Amino acid sequence: MTYVLFYLICVNMLAFTLFGMDKSRAVRRQWRIPEKTLLLAALIGGSLGAEAGMLCFRHKTKHARFRIGIPAVIIVQLLIGIGLSLSDISF
Repeated sequence: MTYVLFYLICVNMLAFTLFGMDKSRAVRRQWRIPEKTLLLAALIGGSLGAEAGMLCFRHKTKHARFRIGIPAVIIVQLLIGIGLSLSDISF
């Protein structure tokens, strides 16, 4: 369980940082982080960090793919987590 928690903390910090970096680069009109990378960071467990980055940096909030997609990923991941916690599978 501690490894899973450590992984989730790290991947959420990564997602949050990626959103902050992309916003900073957007403002300075520099090379951007691809949207696929931002979404992948959310899909691999960083959905809460991605949502926090979107809100904190006011970034990608007008894009439906992110505005709807990230909360949908959060819900799916929560349901998976609840399902795993109720099952006999342990980490």
